[in-house]
Amino acid sequence: MTALDRTPTTDRALGPWQDPALAVADRVDALLAELTLEEKIGQLGSRWIGNDMLEPDQDPAPDPGAGPEPETLNVAPMQDVFAASGTVPLEEAVRDGLGHLTRVHGSAPLTAAQGAAEVVRLQRAVVEASRLGIPAIVHEECLTGFTAYGATVYPAAIAWAATFDPGLVRRMAAAIGRDMRAVGVHQGLSPVLDVVRDYRWGRVEETMGEDPYLVATLGAAYVGGLESAGIIATLKHFAGYSASRAARNHGPVPMGRRELMDMILPPFEAAIALGGARSVMNSYSDVDGVPAGADPWLLTEVLREEWGFTGTVVSDYWAVPFLATMHHVAADPAEAGVQALSAGIDVELPDTLGFGRHLAEAVRRGELPEALIDRAVRRLLTQKAELGLLDPGWTPEDSVAGAESVDLDSPGNRALARELAERSIILLDAGSALPLLGEGRTAPRRVAVVGPAAHDPRTFMGCYAFPNHVLPRHPGLGLGLDAPTVLDALARELPDAELRYERGCDVRGDDRSGFAAALAAAREADVCVAVVGDLAGLFGHGTSGEGCDAEDLRLPGAQADLLAELAATGTPVVVVVVSGRPYALGEVHASAAALVQAFMPGEEGGAAIAGVLSGRVQPVGRLPVQIPRTPGGQPGTYLQPPLGADSHGISNLDPTPLFPFGHGASYTSFELSDLRISDTEVPTDGEFTVSLAVRNTGGRAGEEVVQLYLRDVVAQVTRPVRQLTGYARVRLEPGESTRVSFGVHADRTAFTGRDLRRVVEPGDIEVLAGTSAADLPCRGTVRLTGPARHVGHDRRLVTTVEIENGRTDAIETMIEGANGSRQGGADAAQS
Repeated sequence: MTALDRTPTTDRALGPWQDPALAVADRVDALLAELTLEEKIGQLGSRWIGNDMLEPDQDPAPDPGAGPEPETLNVAPMQDVFAASGTVPLEEAVRDGLGHLTRVHGSAPLTAAQGAAEVVRLQRAVVEASRLGIPAIVHEECLTGFTAYGATVYPAAIAWAATFDPGLVRRMAAAIGRDMRAVGVHQGLSPVLDVVRDYRWGRVEETMGEDPYLVATLGAAYVGGLESAGIIATLKHFAGYSASRAARNHGPVPMGRRELMDMILPPFEAAIALGGARSVMNSYSDVDGVPAGADPWLLTEVLREEWGFTGTVVSDYWAVPFLATMHHVAADPAEAGVQALSAGIDVELPDTLGFGRHLAEAVRRGELPEALIDRAVRRLLTQKAELGLLDPGWTPEDSVAGAESVDLDSPGNRALARELAERSIILLDAGSALPLLGEGRTAPRRVAVVGPAAHDPRTFMGCYAFPNHVLPRHPGLGLGLDAPTVLDALARELPDAELRYERGCDVRGDDRSGFAAALAAAREADVCVAVVGDLAGLFGHGTSGEGCDAEDLRLPGAQADLLAELAATGTPVVVVVVSGRPYALGEVHASAAALVQAFMPGEEGGAAIAGVLSGRVQPVGRLPVQIPRTPGGQPGTYLQPPLGADSHGISNLDPTPLFPFGHGASYTSFELSDLRISDTEVPTDGEFTVSLAVRNTGGRAGEEVVQLYLRDVVAQVTRPVRQLTGYARVRLEPGESTRVSFGVHADRTAFTGRDLRRVVEPGDIEVLAGTSAADLPCRGTVRLTGPARHVGHDRRLVTTVEIENGRTDAIETMIEGANGSRQGGADAAQS
């Protein structure tokens, strides 16, 4: 009989660590004192059973129903670590205990009930094989929803950002957390808080855009929602990953510490302070030559000592051995483990390589203080106690009670996915063609629907969505859920129209054999809807996603040529870009009858896009990134110092985007006016209020995102020419008006000075309000007076918002929810 066959024993004597009446710290101290050195080290490792399917020489079979080039996982970049980690039997791996079980649900197409049964099986093995029977934490991915077979695929994170709606993001995260908790999961590897610095980076789709404040507020909201369901949220990737040279995945980051502190770290700080995040995952990259996984300044001094973080730091997958195999700052995985543990990583994922039993020998040789092992184990055991895993009545079966009846794609989930999708669609330019069913407009009788994203729902989904991430290795299973395409949805939106579909070309490749049929369909139509963009994959097997970086910002493959030839037919062409990154659309915009951006809107994306095109759905999305005009030459973000802006002839390259950060059109119109500032002079520790009037001047109800920017006129270091400091989403009926007020503390002007300390300086601050980073009609100036003031983690991180007539704003909802996230998580863990 093996450990996998035995049932949990009930005759173990109870230890004081199993007494819920004791304080968590006392329980953890008692358990830590009982563990041997080897058992302590066992708690710092993990095991990925599902990874056994991915042998280094495996060539996944193509899915005949997945299109001309199915997206498959290329394991070549990680062959050595796959080979080393995939050969350790489970019973051997758990002999001294185990910290984490990796992706039990997310590695193969298991139903919720099957996945729950596997959780029970593996937890039994962990409990029975170790002397004290300590269960493992089960973690899963949740970047676009729970990455499991049949689970709801929500829009990608870049689409959450387009909503500018923290309250909605929080509701989504809570729903994701409830589903995960119901099937035995304890920790979610999300959200990604990387701030976009170069649009060519493949993982732009996983981010919440290019502005630190937007990422911070939405990220804190997501964390609050996930934690409220009892799921430990994991902040990724700490820190600098998104700023790699030439936007190459795993590339070095040529960034100074000041830029890192001002542009990259604030979202992580806010997600801990406001959202209550309990875990952080290190970045793969090195910043100025120091790998994040071996950086005590980042993982201990900043995270622990300055910010007061008390949770766990988990390694990104294989980041510990990568210190030896990729960064070459360690001789072998054993030395890498010592470096990572010393720097502040507590748990190694997804398998144990650097944190193995050799750490005990390092302790005995005097090369590694046992206190560092105790430090990491104490942090992990604290979370196990908080999750109820150390309680005397805990059983593997209880952790998944009711899983057989769980619907991971419930009607409530789908309604929420639909709301997110609809609110994320960005109308860049209604042009002459939208809405298709607009008032006074003749409904089209013949509609050509063209493009590789028009009838392929996988283009709506990110690279960590289960249909794109895992199912290509399982041909014949389809998507595992219902995801209507744009073609399907347009047939319902336009029931009286004759629709003709032609693919035209693939997302990738130069094959133009489908052009002729697509052009013929367009010529015979009243309007052509062309849907182009990305298909997410992994490590080069997609146009967006992890390891799918772009050389430039041209639309992939032959899609731009297809659009140009469609425009030449003379038929009005409505262009919809479904993508994970912004593409250069200057030439496309010049010839399009209308232009719409949809950032991977998830399983309900087809209906959302069609609803916006018909006019049934009022577009309310806003750009969390810029849309470039040409494929090269522009900086990758609006947050540029003066020399990064248009140099007016000093350079022949104009960085002005086609559409700016924050832009989004509507089927109504708004007017912003009457800016008022409560105090034009305030001390460097004071605050002021900025208010302005907002009026719906159009004929339809709609929503505007009022955006507040600040500009430091003169500072000791170069500062962005403008930077978002607050935003408010306002819904108004035709002719209705309201007043929006922003409470701005002087802390919101703080930046990292020449001495690398965060400072609030006296001087003039220009106040700019409007509807995008380039449309700022309301302006004023505030002078900060008094001495320069250094500020720390206790500074004001959020600009408050008030809206007249009793309205509430999503940012306030996020803050209120986040304050209760820790208690909500504890309550969920005990239920």
